[in-house]
Amino acid sequence: MIEQYLGIPSDYIIIGLAAVAVVLLILIIVNMVQMNRIKKRLEIFMKGKNAKSLEDTLVYRLEQVDSLRTANDANEKAIQNIQEHLKGCYNKFGLEKYNALDQMGGNMSFTLCMLDDLNNGYILNIVHSRDGCYTYVKEIIDGNAVLGLSPEEEKALGKAMGSLA
Repeated sequence: MIEQYLGIPSDYIIIGLAAVAVVLLILIIVNMVQMNRIKKRLEIFMKGKNAKSLEDTLVYRLEQVDSLRTANDANEKAIQNIQEHLKGCYNKFGLEKYNALDQMGGNMSFTLCMLDDLNNGYILNIVHSRDGCYTYVKEIIDGNAVLGLSPEEEKALGKAMGSLA
């Protein structure tokens, strides 16, 4: 009957189907052998040293990662706190040594400028003479002096403003 529709003898069809079944059976056997090999490897891999399972090791490592993430979050908060505190600290400095009085001979006088991140701070001018040492302080707000500056103080302010960004 099939011969009439397909034009192929039924014996060939049966032989072809049997061959396909044999090939499929061989593929199933090969697949089962490979699965058994993988299963054995997995069992060996899961045992680990001293009968410690890989799952225990993974759980331990994941707990370590969680604790490291917690510690990292705490460190980031501490760093932010430190950065906030440092905004008000003097971190820009400019120093200019000069000879205030020609009869002294030597650069014993100096001007020190100290600024924070917002360029607020002070200029200390220390003048050394034979009679003694005199100190003057001038306030700096937003990089500008409240009082007029001497050339040495201007240089110190320029150095401080250019020292850190």
